This record gives sequence, structure tokens and C-alpha cells, in this order.
Amino acid sequence: MKDRLDDIIQGLQQKSATKQAIYRNTYQTFTRMKELSQEIVDELTNRITTHNADVVIEYKAISDLEFQIKFSGDLLVFVMHSNIITFPDDYEIMRNDYVDEDFRRRFFGHIMAYNFMADTIKYNRLDDPGYLVGRMLINIENHFVIEGVKQMDLPSDRIARNVISDDKLRLIVESAMVAAVNNDLMGQDVSDIERITYKQKLENSQLSKPRKLGFMISHELTH
Repeated sequence: MKDRLDDIIQGLQQKSATKQAIYRNTYQTFTRMKELSQEIVDELTNRITTHNADVVIEYKAISDLEFQIKFSGDLLVFVMHSNIITFPDDYEIMRNDYVDEDFRRRFFGHIMAYNFMADTIKYNRLDDPGYLVGRMLINIENHFVIEGVKQMDLPSDRIARNVISDDKLRLIVESAMVAAVNNDLMGQDVSDIERITYKQKLENSQLSKPRKLGFMISHELTH
């Protein structure tokens, strides 16, 4: 009878090596995305200050796994997750020949971009929501796919042909910024704010709570 411990060890080694390689790919991609985001902010700042010096665009590194871009009233938060993930067999990205050909292609590192109101962070409004703009999934071969909002101008190739490059990373960051700029605040109906509690007043909590529209997520690029 074959020693099942050997099977366990072989499976663990294979998965461990795969996930470590994907983590390195994702971290290198995220690091390069940081650098390109700084370049974009510098270019925008140089161009916009000639027209309007009051418009401020800022890049801020939070940690190895997070950075932010602040512009106008918007804040884009880019976060790399430290874990490697996979999906059920019926998930859209899993249902294609490219992924099916190699077991290692079933695992992904992931980077998310969320859109917050800048004042949410400035005034520490913990209950304000952020909205997912897009999620980038990266595999062991540095192929990627974007699950994102329909407002983003995303690469339309399939994952088998989507290879990470500076041009595509720059497009992802710029598209996220465009989507955030076009996602306006919606005010509340006056009947929703006609009464407040004294506790709300004392805590200086949002007496009026405008919300962004949020985004319609498109999964069609994961085929």
C-alpha cells in the first residue's frame, strides 16, 4: 500500500511552491504599481497646476501592502492581500481551457482598489462605506485578469493573453481614477435628515450622510 504521507508531502510542497511564486509575482506587481502611481500623480500635478493650483493630487504609501491616491474629494485605496486564493469550479474565471490546463493556474494573488470619500479618512468617519473599483487577479505565470466596474477602460484580452506590463498597470490605475472621478455623491432625501439624536450632535457624527452611487461590477473580462 502506497504511503499516503508521501502524497501529502508532495501535495504540500507543490502547493507551497506555487503559492510562494504567486506571492512574489503579486508583490512585484504591487511594488511596480506603486512606482507607476507616483509617476501618474507627479505628471497630473505638473499638468493641472498650470490651470488650477487649488487642485491637489497626492500619493501616500501606507505600508508594503497599501498605498493611496487622493484627488479632489476622492481617495483611492490600493491594497494587496497577503494570502493566495482560488475559486469554486463554477466561478467564471475557472471555466476556461487556460486555467484547466495547469493546476497551478487555479491560484491567484489579488490586489483591490477601493474608492472612499477623502473626508472619510480625514475625519475618521468609521461608518462611511468604500466601494470596490476593481480587483486584479495574478497567477504564477504573471498573467492577470481584472474584475471591475464597467466605467473602467480595461484590457479586453482573455487571461491566457493578459500578461502584466507597465502599460497595462498604468492603464489600471488611470482607469480606477477615472471611475472614481465619475462616481458622484448623492444627497439624502430631506425626510431622512429632518430628525437627529442629541447623541449624534454631541458626537459630531454625520448629520447628513451623502453616499456615492457605487459601481456596477462587470465579470465579463474573466472569460
